[in-house]
This record gives sequence, structure tokens and C-alpha cells, in this order.
Amino acid sequence: MRSYIALQNRQSMNNFLFSFLFILFCTINGIGQNTISGYVEDGATGEKLIGATVIDELSGAGTISNTYGFFSITLKENEAKITASYLGYISESFDLRLSEDTQLNFKLNQGSVMEEIEIVAEKYERIEEESQMSKIEVPVEQIKRIPALLGEVDVMKALQLLPGVQSGGEGQTGLYVRGGSPDQNLVLLDGVPIYNASHVLGIFSVFNADAIKNVTLTKGGFPARFGGRLSSVLEINMKDGNMQEFHGEGSIGAISSKLTLEGPIVKGKTSFLVSGRRTYADLLAKPFIALANRNNDQDFKLGLHFYDLNAKVNHKFNDKHRLYLSLYNGSDVFSNEVSEEEFKVGGGIKWGNLISSLRWNYQINPRLFANTTLTYSNYDITFDVFQEDSFEGETESFAAIYQSGIRDFGAKVDFDFIPNPKHYIRFGAGTTRHRYDPGAIAFNLSVLDTTFTFGDDPFYSLEHDLYIEDDLQFGAFKANIGVHGSIFDTDDKTYFSVQPRLGIRYLLSNKTSVKASFSTMTQNINLLTSEALSLPTDLWVPSTARIKPQRAWQVAAGFAKSFGKGFEVSTEVYYKSMEDVISFKPGASFLFDFNSDWQDKVTQGSGESYGLEFFLQKKQGNTTGWIGYTLAWNNRTFDEINGGETFPFRYDRRHDVSVVLSHQLTKKWNLSAAWIYGTGNAISLPIYQYSIVQLNDEFINIPQIESLGEKNGFRMSDYHRLDLGAEWKGKPRPNGMQFSWVLGVYNAYWHRNPYYTFADSQAVYDDNGNYIGSEPVFREISILPIIPSISFGVKF
Repeated sequence: MRSYIALQNRQSMNNFLFSFLFILFCTINGIGQNTISGYVEDGATGEKLIGATVIDELSGAGTISNTYGFFSITLKENEAKITASYLGYISESFDLRLSEDTQLNFKLNQGSVMEEIEIVAEKYERIEEESQMSKIEVPVEQIKRIPALLGEVDVMKALQLLPGVQSGGEGQTGLYVRGGSPDQNLVLLDGVPIYNASHVLGIFSVFNADAIKNVTLTKGGFPARFGGRLSSVLEINMKDGNMQEFHGEGSIGAISSKLTLEGPIVKGKTSFLVSGRRTYADLLAKPFIALANRNNDQDFKLGLHFYDLNAKVNHKFNDKHRLYLSLYNGSDVFSNEVSEEEFKVGGGIKWGNLISSLRWNYQINPRLFANTTLTYSNYDITFDVFQEDSFEGETESFAAIYQSGIRDFGAKVDFDFIPNPKHYIRFGAGTTRHRYDPGAIAFNLSVLDTTFTFGDDPFYSLEHDLYIEDDLQFGAFKANIGVHGSIFDTDDKTYFSVQPRLGIRYLLSNKTSVKASFSTMTQNINLLTSEALSLPTDLWVPSTARIKPQRAWQVAAGFAKSFGKGFEVSTEVYYKSMEDVISFKPGASFLFDFNSDWQDKVTQGSGESYGLEFFLQKKQGNTTGWIGYTLAWNNRTFDEINGGETFPFRYDRRHDVSVVLSHQLTKKWNLSAAWIYGTGNAISLPIYQYSIVQLNDEFINIPQIESLGEKNGFRMSDYHRLDLGAEWKGKPRPNGMQFSWVLGVYNAYWHRNPYYTFADSQAVYDDNGNYIGSEPVFREISILPIIPSISFGVKF
């Protein structure tokens, strides 16, 4: 019966899709029109420019380039002046007399900082013109100028400075977007999901800024082409590689070094990009460890590092066919080994991602563009411990290894259809096969010459997606209307979901608009995690017959305006309702506990978040940056937690403020600063203690029992810090080499921001200084003081 219903649902979705497309093709194609299509790219490197504006100066009709730099604009047979522009680039124009479809490729050249103000002040799609709201694009060059912890430029930490986005805690890279949790963010690298986006237990992210072309975060008003998560979509696209010349850049910093190489394999046809990064705490510690152990018989080995490797090949068959192959591999390693003459013991933890994608672009005709993608994503975590004893030539050993992870194979096809400047239609479908390794531990005992394995076997699910959306314009109104459908087959259960999406914009004047959006989202896979800290041991699991998919709907309304030279301001209010969000039951854990089903350890409930966001940004000129403010509430309700009473989510923060500034002082010097303030995290603390007397034959045991108060009923101290940075760039040399130095100070005024809180006691004295007992207190621990950094960079 379920199979029959699922089949009927699939047929309904297909009928809806084809009927909708047929009507559109018949009604919005005109007679006596010609289409101008092509690509917008960097004139020096061949990099495709995403979101470039292409406009007919005579009629005012325009469009933007897609993720692959493709654009299409259909006009009446007449004279036209087609101009392409992109922030930071010199605009280029062509005068045409339209009598047939025309292929037109733009090669834009970068302008200087001073030129940007004059050249592109009115030439890109302004914030008030977009139908989509709750979307922020942060230029990579601006991210690189934000002061960073230990000088390590971090995309995720930059995004935490935006309104509506919060960090999990001091120094962590997790994103908590509009009341959601990190697993509710769809993080895409070249279109492939990444399941763990952090290094060093969340202190650094996996994204190497030198290999990245653009970063876009969507917090609400989701277009129909996105699905599978509740809270946000983070799109990160890698550089394609220079088609014209060989170039490179690298840097040596306090904790890591990185190197990026790119260039043509066949000039103008095929390019490559390779970018690597590695930390070297273990290499720096090695001589000190050897020195400390020089007078004893022990040999101590330490593994403590992470690495990233990005690679990409881009081949252009012709103007209509292109092929992209992308690869990312990154891993964290922490291990130690102590050995003596007849004894050895050690262990460690290793976790990482391996993802790849193969994409084929096909320009079917001047108005229709297709992209077919094959994807692979694998995240795994491994713990291991071992011990060896040797005596009189005999060796006995013990080893244990714990493994878990998630692996995806996916395929999808996406179409962009641009019949005329008033419609931009996207539609497509995809399927993903998930494999879950829920955690298994293996023991090997040499004395028994056998291996014991405990834990669940891998299990699988299939997820299918189908969507259609239209970005349409009529007068002062512009709207994005669409629907996303999903089918999730798991555990002899099929879940079907239809998710409508709507975004509306109305222009009040040339530079002012009001916007509103409504979206529904469904999430079929879940992350079992501790609220206290996002660890690599967190476990991905599917929805099942017992565990329902998470669901959410969100509504938002706002105001947007551009003014002056490069200023944009927006204000949004939002409300989000979440159902069937997942959490551990009180006291439950899955690590090394194989006696019960993980489904018995979790509970599902509801959540809501609402608030107001303010964002003032300046993208152009010598001084750039933004001011962001968020006022928010974020609550959860579970029948089996806190007595069924609603409680604040751990990352419920009433106020968040960020001020980010970057100033080009001279051609060589750039100064930057970032100030952050946030209300303290909500936490649970014991409110009283009592003792239980246990009588045994030989002694009396009196353990102290602590009892917690209301869930997250207390607050840590407020968080705030100031980061400072300065960059010096030397004059390019005749051989093309350019050197730079970056200086930074994290937490410049050394505010002791709390990392965690614990219960303690302190002595109590009377007025005469006599000790009379002790009283309980709560203490906050800070881990990141003022931290200076320096790095040296080179481009060639």
C-alpha cells in the first residue's frame, strides 16, 4: 500500500512539473524576439563571475549570471546596449542591432579600490532589487581582511559576525542560524554536502579561503532549489583555476602554512587548481619532547595536526559544454604513543571529510542551461587504543577501535530557463543514497587470537528531490515562487513532503523596497549531539519509522535600501516554528553504549525562534564593513525534558552586536577591526546538594549528590571582545612576485570570556577572620586570552 501511495505521489509531482512547464513555454515566449546569451568572466584568469549584472541600457531589462557565469537576456528586435558589471570590476558594454540570437561573452578587468566607487556604484544588483530576502553574500577578499584567531582566516568565523548567526561558544566555528543547530545548516562545497565543517573540536573551519571564489549564506526565504535542512544554506564555491597564466600564493603563519597553485593545462581550454594547508603543532613540539625525554628510556610520539587539500580541474569543450571535477580531502589527527624496551601503549582520534563532484554544463539553447552533477561525500571518525607487552620473546597485545560515519552517493540535474527578462525559471531533480555507520567497536586480544565486534550494522536510505521555481517581475513587484518536493525511503517507511516557497519584493522608490517571505522545510537526517560541545563523535542517523523527519516553517518581513556610495541597510523580523526536533533524553549517550537502540535514547519535541535583525553594510571604497544587530528568542519543548515545560535553547541569546571595519590606509597598508558582543549562553547548573550515607562492612561512604534546577535556567556572563589586524602588501616586483605581512591581535583588551562554568566551593570567614565553613560558588573558565599573531605571504 505504501509503495502504491509513493508511486502515485511521484506521478503527481511529475504531472505537476510538466504541466507547469508546458504552460510557461506556451505563454511567456514571444514573437519577434532575440536572445543574447553567454558568460561573464574575469578577463585575466577566466574565472566565471557569479551574480554579475547584465543589463540593456536602452530598455532597462536585465538579468544576472548564474553559478557558472552564464546569462541569457531576451529582447525585442531593436538596437541594444548590453552592459555587464560586477562589484570591483570595470564594466564592459557592446552596442548591438538585434536580428538573431547572439552569443556574447564578457571579459571584465578588475578595478582598483579607488576606481570601484566610480565604476560600479550603480552597476550591480542592489539589495532592494532582489526578490530574495535573508540572503547575504560576503566577498572573499573582505573575509580575508577580518582579523582572525592566530592569523588563520576563517570563513565560518566571518559568518558568525552577521546578524541572525551565532557561534556555539568561545573560539568555535559552529553556526546557529535563527534558532537552529549546526546540523540544520546545509553546507555545500561546489554543490556537495559537508557533514563536519570544523577542525580542532570546532576552533577552525575546513574551508581554506585561498581556494574559495564566493560565499553566500541564506537564512530564510529559501528558494525551492534548496532542501534537506531547516535553518540555513551555506554555498561555498571553489575557484576554477586560471585559464591564462600560472600563478600561486602561499603563507606561513603561527600555526599553519598553506600553498595554492593554479594555471592552464591547455591555455584557454583546461585549467587546474591545487590548494593545501597544514598545521604543525606536532612538528614544533617534537624537539621539545625529545629534549624532555633525553634522560629516560621512554620514547614519546605525538600526532597533533589537521590538513586540507582542495583540487579542481576545469575543461572547456566549447562555448556550450564545460566539465568540472572538484575534490576536497581534510582530516584531523590527534594521537600519542609511549614506548619502552618491553612495553608500548598509545591511541588517538582521527576524523575527516572526503568529497568530490563531477559537473557537466550544457547550454542547450540560448535560453536554456543545464548542469548535471555526480557527488560523493564521506565523513568518518575513528578512535583507537592499543597496548603491547613483551616478555622473554613473547608479545601480548590488546587493541580496540571505534568507527562511525556517513557516506553519500548522489546525482542531480538542474536547469535554468530564461524566456525573457521578467522570468527566471529553475527546475531540477536529484537523488542521494545515504549509508550510515552508527558506531561499532572491535576488540583484538592476542592471547585468544580473536577479534570481538559490537555495535549496529550499517544501514541505508534513499532521498529523492524535485523542485521548480520562477523569479518573476511585474511592475514594481518581484516574486520568487516555487515548490520543493522530497521522498525519503528508510526503514520500511516512506516519507513524502511538499514544501511551498514564496518571496515577494515591492519597490517603494528607486532605492527602497519592502520584502516578505514564507518557506517550509523538511530535514530527513539528524545529528545526535551533546548540547555542551560539538564533538567529532557526534552521530548522523536517518529518520525512521519511529523517528519522524524534522519540519519547520518560517515567515519574515523586512525593509531594504541602498544609499550614498555603496551603503546598504536592511531590517528584518522573522518567526520560525520547528516540529520533531531531536535531542538526547536526560542522561543518555551513545558512545560505547551498545546495549540499546539509539532510538531509545532520543526524544522529539518542538521549537520556536523569533526576532529582529538589523544590517548596515558598505561594500565599496577605501572603507568597507558592516554593523549588525540581532534581538532574538529561542525556545524548545520536549515531553521528557524539563518536566515538559518550555525552556530556552542553550544558544538563546537576547542580544548580538557586531561591528566590522576595514580601511585601505594606503596602497600598501590595510587596517581592520572587529568588535563582538553577545548575551551569555543559557546553561543548567545545580541548585542544591545533599548527601547519602552508605554503610558498608568496612567503611562509611557519604557521596555528594547535586540536583539541577530548570533546564538552561542560568546564564553565563556576557561575551565581548575586540580583534585588530593590519596587512602590509609590498609593490609587485618585475618578476610578478608580491610579498605581504599580516599582523593580528585576538581579544585585544583581554576580556575573560567564559568557555564553561562549574560548581565549586569557597571558604567563609567571620568578621574576625576565623574560618567558619564553606559555601558553594560557580566559577567560569576562560581559555583564550589576548593572542597576537603574524604571518608572511607571497603571491607569484
